[in-house]
Parts: sequence; C-alpha cells; structure tokens
Amino acid sequence: MRYTVIDERGTVSFVADCAALLPMVSACADGAQTLEDLLEAVDRSGFPLKEYVTSGLAVFDEHNSPTNLRAIHAAIAYFPPHELPVFRVLDDITRQASLQPVKAGAIIFNLPRRRIIQLQNSYAEIRRMGTRMRRLQRAGWQVLP
Repeated sequence: MRYTVIDERGTVSFVADCAALLPMVSACADGAQTLEDLLEAVDRSGFPLKEYVTSGLAVFDEHNSPTNLRAIHAAIAYFPPHELPVFRVLDDITRQASLQPVKAGAIIFNLPRRRIIQLQNSYAEIRRMGTRMRRLQRAGWQVLP
C-alpha cells in the first residue's frame, strides 16, 4: 500500500506492507504530530518501519534537492508504482506519484489537519475499525473515504 504522510516539515511518500496501516492509525489516535512520532509509534507496536523510511529519505536527499529532482523523476518514469523508493513530495510529478495506489491502495495521513484520507483501500477500511475509529474520533481526527 502507498502511504503518504504530511507534517509541518513537508510530505513523504512510501510503499509498505498493508499491516502497517493499523499501527499508523493507532499512532494518530495516540497523538502523533510528526512523521518521526508516527514512525516511532509504529516501531513500538512491533512493525519495523522507521529505519526503512528514514534510510530511504537519506538516499533521496543524497540524490535530489528541491531544485534538482532528476533522480526521482527518472525513478518515477522507469519503475512501476509499487517499486518506487521512499521520496519527498516537492513538485507536481512527485505529488502525482504520491497519489498513485499500490496494490491494496493509497492512504494520506495529514497530521497537522488531523485527517486520514483513504484514496483507495481494499485492505481494511478505517471507518470499520471499531475501537481504533472511536479513538481517532475522540482525538479529533477525520477519516475521509
């Protein structure tokens, strides 16, 4: 599944196992405000995600800059969506790639606005998660289809 996370510092998009969805939703309900908060909470739940995303961002930052995105543009043009590396959303091309569903779908976590947007989700609809959904609502989150 493609996950795109927006925080105050920017937007990051990556592909990970569908099993990351439940810990990510729980992290939001528990107050994650940054990508770092989210990844740490997911790791504590037993789903190792932080090293994958942070290492991927280090590689991205080594080969790209806000004024030179040739490397990620080449990857987007060459690889199928499910094989794209972790990337920052910095222009229209990366924004479009961040919205492309992969296998089970695409989910956007907008941390500052407390919104989870299910662009496509054939894995586990968040609205049907019972206790997790009630926790999200109590924490002031909106879950959009």
